[in-house]
Amino acid sequence: MSEQKRPAINWMDVLWLLFLAGLAAMPPVAEIHKQLTLLAIGVVQVSEGWLLARAPRRGPAYIVLLKIALATLLIDHTGEVGINSEYYPIFYLPVVTAAEYFSPLATLLWTTLASAAYCSYLFDPALRDFEVTTESYGLLAMRIVFFFLVAMVVNRVVVQNRRQIKRYQELAETLAETNRKLEQAQAEAQRSERLAALGQMSAGLAHEIRNPLGVIKGSAEMLHQKLGESNPLASELAGYISSETNRLSALVTRFLDFARPLHTELVPQEIPAVLDRALHSVALTQKDSMVRVERQYEANLPLVPLDESLSEQAFVNLIQNAYDAMGSSGGILGVTAARANDGNRDGVEVRIEDTGPGVPAELREQIFNPFVTTKKTGVGLGLSIVSRIIDGHHGTIRVEDGGNGQHGACFVVFFPASDEAAKRLSE
Repeated sequence: MSEQKRPAINWMDVLWLLFLAGLAAMPPVAEIHKQLTLLAIGVVQVSEGWLLARAPRRGPAYIVLLKIALATLLIDHTGEVGINSEYYPIFYLPVVTAAEYFSPLATLLWTTLASAAYCSYLFDPALRDFEVTTESYGLLAMRIVFFFLVAMVVNRVVVQNRRQIKRYQELAETLAETNRKLEQAQAEAQRSERLAALGQMSAGLAHEIRNPLGVIKGSAEMLHQKLGESNPLASELAGYISSETNRLSALVTRFLDFARPLHTELVPQEIPAVLDRALHSVALTQKDSMVRVERQYEANLPLVPLDESLSEQAFVNLIQNAYDAMGSSGGILGVTAARANDGNRDGVEVRIEDTGPGVPAELREQIFNPFVTTKKTGVGLGLSIVSRIIDGHHGTIRVEDGGNGQHGACFVVFFPASDEAAKRLSE
């Protein structure tokens, strides 16, 4: 049975009421039982949507049973002998209703029940005074056959309509998914273009800045050596100049790392091993941290084409960010790796999840752009570099809310499996 929701009242119900009013105006007009039965049929018809809304699963069965009972009652009060009533087409009402709501087999069963209710008047005591001829039985059989014929025709139309609606829904879902992927691809393409343009600009600026920095640093060191203890204040200031120059030089190096074209050498590898090395590297620099690491790697993960150095660099950056987000108070760092599919590719999904303050919703679309950061002292290049590395692996990266009902951020990285591994997964 299909689950269809109908409005409480519609123009078809109004049309049914007009037909029932026409029947009420036909003889026998003075038969009060006939008029009350027609009124009851009208109430059931108008209340059909209300009953379906409150009993979506059993409602259709209740409606068909009520209509069969009322149809049987109507022909009992519209003819001297019920089986001869000219109102017998009223049984088309429950038959058509069953065809609208039920499967073909169920429609046949309901039509059989309606036919049995109609044929029950063959046992009417009033028939004792009449002789039922072979021609009468033939006429009765013809009426019953028409019940089934109408039921099957209506049910076929309804079933075809349901299939068409289902196809349209599937097509709409496919189009929506295609549009989503297209928008995602356009966003990634635009981000790549922005990164390329900013990379070129950063490379040019970095080279122009590095030369003067070298001169400044060399001059500061010479001043520090020449002044020595003769002028402690000037020597101290020269030291500040030298240390700040070193900091600027390190920043310029990061700009160059961002601007440098990626040359990935992809070799099928096991992701858990790379993740463990990245976790170990960060842990060495965070020995006093209160962070508890929870690993969860799915068994028998497919091999993934990785550039070992670059992929480890990306994971180190994400893990270090998680440590920084949780701060000195510590927390839980969850690292999981599992099979996944991004819609048209099989691969491995890595989730790096922390219990820190999370990433504000307004920054999630921009967090991978250069110079966007949530850190007070950050320059916003780390996640941009991570994004470029993931792009170089033909993967994807996104940020979500932390799980387990806690605050925090979860960076989700997808790597497509190697061709051989993907083939085995699809088999």
